[in-house]
Amino acid sequence: MSHFALAVAVFILTHFIPALPSLRGRLIARLGKSNYIALYSLVSIVTLVWVIGAALHAPVVLLWEPAGWQAWVTVIVSPVALFLIVAGLISANPLSLGLFPGEGGDKGAIVLVTRHPVFWGALLWALSHIPPNGDVRSLLLFSILALLAASGFWLGDRRARKRLGPQWPAFARETSIIPFAATLAGYNRLRIDVPMVLAFGAAGVLTWWLLAGGHGVLFGADPLAATLY
Repeated sequence: MSHFALAVAVFILTHFIPALPSLRGRLIARLGKSNYIALYSLVSIVTLVWVIGAALHAPVVLLWEPAGWQAWVTVIVSPVALFLIVAGLISANPLSLGLFPGEGGDKGAIVLVTRHPVFWGALLWALSHIPPNGDVRSLLLFSILALLAASGFWLGDRRARKRLGPQWPAFARETSIIPFAATLAGYNRLRIDVPMVLAFGAAGVLTWWLLAGGHGVLFGADPLAATLY
């Protein structure tokens, strides 16, 4: 468990860097923005893999017994989470995390649903994995990941407000943190674009692979088998 605690501590510390503007600014000035993003992404992936590996080898202390309905939560919610993550990453978005910052204020269709699709996807993915994993290590792991994802709403808005300056109020008005809130309020109209279609297909293929045995290969657990408990 000490190895797991160390991995979690390092993972959390690496995610404090974006929350410290002065440190982040110095790193960008020294490395360049593209190199900083690439390096930070690599560190994030490596530390996440470390955390998951440490969790898999940590002692299992059950808090509640498994039941089939718990696994169904993950099976149903995870494809939605994957769709939001992929759509958010490949869509133009000047307001939040993504591969394309949206030059000139361009926004992908997914941004009209929520301006933080990647963070919402990560949050749903983490929360959906808590019910079928009723042990201490899993509860700690997925709770920490959920809290980090939720903090992205505040951090993302803070960075966008600073970056966009006087343009921020207009962008904030026609988008929302809560999915569909801006649409229901009449501030935008939903649409479908190519990145959303690609994300839907990618999420479908990835879900099929995970349920067909990929999840077992990666993590040693079969989600569909767990639904039969």
